[in-house]
Amino acid sequence: MATRDILAEATQWGVVPVIALEREEDALPLADALLAGGLPVMEITFRTAAAAAAIHTISTERPEMLVGAGTVLTQSNLQDAKDCGARFAVAPGLNPEMLQAAKALDLPFVPGIATPSDIEMGLALGCTTLKFFPAGALGGVAMLKALSGPYAHTGIRFMPTGGVNLQNLGQYLSLPTVSAVGGTWLAKSADIAAGNWDVITAASKEAITEALQFRSL
Repeated sequence: MATRDILAEATQWGVVPVIALEREEDALPLADALLAGGLPVMEITFRTAAAAAAIHTISTERPEMLVGAGTVLTQSNLQDAKDCGARFAVAPGLNPEMLQAAKALDLPFVPGIATPSDIEMGLALGCTTLKFFPAGALGGVAMLKALSGPYAHTGIRFMPTGGVNLQNLGQYLSLPTVSAVGGTWLAKSADIAAGNWDVITAASKEAITEALQFRSL
């Protein structure tokens, strides 16, 4: 599947759960909880030692789950993401060397942006999907709407992450330039640690129900 198709598939539900997983043994029950809630996509961040093993387990045991790697900061992270079976990778910032390395690995990559200059660099490097991060701290929906103005005609799409929740999800998805939001609220660390899988399933269902008001699946 081509890079653009992977990212289109990953964002088609309008919500991408963003998760920091502390224990590899939580990987499969977490994936099952999200799948039961109607979300067959997830981004596991490389902020923990368990990330690579968890991605490998999910990609192997739950092939119906489109799992990506987040917080990919170095080329070593990028290689680890590819090796463990991640279908896409996401970074908080835009590093041209990382984009080139991701292209060489044929790994769909979504860099983070915060300014018009970032957007223009991303466009110049061939990126059509960019992470707007940290969305809430940067001005949220109003800021993203303003940023979209000069660039919407280029076909650019944004994944706002950081400060997004069920209450403002629809405001983001109502912007034509938003492909999906990154959701850290869907699988909170406390619920994962406690094994509250039904809570995560319920949160996923709520998010999908809200997203469906703004796009069809």
